[in-house]
Amino acid sequence: MPRLRQVPRAETDDKLVLFFYDSLFGKDRDPVAEPGTATGSPGDWWTVFALDSAIFKHAVQGFNVYRNVKLDPLLRELGQSRAGWARGSQFVFSQHCKQMRAMGVPDEKIQAVAYWEVSGHFDELERAVLAYTDALVLGGGRVHDEVFGTLKRHLADEQILELTYTTCLYEMHATMSKALRLEFDDRDDPIVEVAAPEGYGNRDIAADLTGG
Repeated sequence: MPRLRQVPRAETDDKLVLFFYDSLFGKDRDPVAEPGTATGSPGDWWTVFALDSAIFKHAVQGFNVYRNVKLDPLLRELGQSRAGWARGSQFVFSQHCKQMRAMGVPDEKIQAVAYWEVSGHFDELERAVLAYTDALVLGGGRVHDEVFGTLKRHLADEQILELTYTTCLYEMHATMSKALRLEFDDRDDPIVEVAAPEGYGNRDIAADLTGG
């Protein structure tokens, strides 16, 4: 379950929230009592963000940026899907894999986003976009001049700004989804101590390794 309370239909009169509840879940359906969207996700991103009308409106308006950007949609989706993978968000990665598939991108290329460094499915610009995404997400914005120079050879400055903004936007969504355990990111942390065998007691591993 999400870490924050969800907003049932009966508890909101926000017209924007209700518009998306109707659009994504069906008219008059309560997405908290009857979760599930067409993409297979529970839909609790929407019901949690509905807690705050200002945040909800700002987030939704952010999606409208796609209507006016000049960047090739494939490059945008490569950045967003890789941002999800690099940040470890199953939700963001999954949703943008679906979007690439809807655009007609072959499955082999979609799967290769996870290991783009050793894949032959991407051209020079696409590889630069993926490298730039890693620099933004994993490197905290530390971008090598060679990566940026390759982007500059292929893209106008406006398009690089769009790529940077949309990639960072979805890195934010990936981070928030993990922190709040939303959608496909409602998962237990896999890094836990594995219990020792029965009878292990307080055995000193260092002593075993060093012969002490």
